[in-house]
Amino acid sequence: MNLNLSRFAPFLRSVLRIVAAALLLQHGTQKLLNVPDGHGVAAIFSQLWIAGVIEVFGGLLLLAGLFTRPVAFLVSGEMFAAYMIAHRPRGALPIVNGGELAILFCFIWLYVVAAGPGPVSVDAIVRKRR
Repeated sequence: MNLNLSRFAPFLRSVLRIVAAALLLQHGTQKLLNVPDGHGVAAIFSQLWIAGVIEVFGGLLLLAGLFTRPVAFLVSGEMFAAYMIAHRPRGALPIVNGGELAILFCFIWLYVVAAGPGPVSVDAIVRKRR
C-alpha cells in the first residue's frame, strides 16, 4: 500500500497556520483584554502591551492568511524576543524556563515565512485573481 500523503501538504500548511494563529490570538487577547483567564490587562505601551497588540492583530491577519509572509516574519521575531527577554533568563533549557511555546511559535512562523500561507488564505485568493 503506497500512500502518497504529500498531496495534502499545501492544505495542511493552511491548517497549521490557522491553528497556530488561533492560539497566538488567545495569547494576545489575554494580555490586552484579560480574556481568557488573564492575569490583568497590560499597561498601555508597555512591552507586554506591544506584544499583545502584535499577537492580536498579527493573529487575525495570519488566521485570514492576509499579508502572511511579512506578518509571520514580524511575529516570529516577536516570539524570539519573548523567549530571550522573558524565558531565557530563567534557565538554559526551554523545559526549565517555560519557553517551549515561544520557541515553537517562533519556528512555526519562520516556516510560514518560507513556505507561504497555503491554499486556504486571502493571499491565495488574491494571487489567483491576478
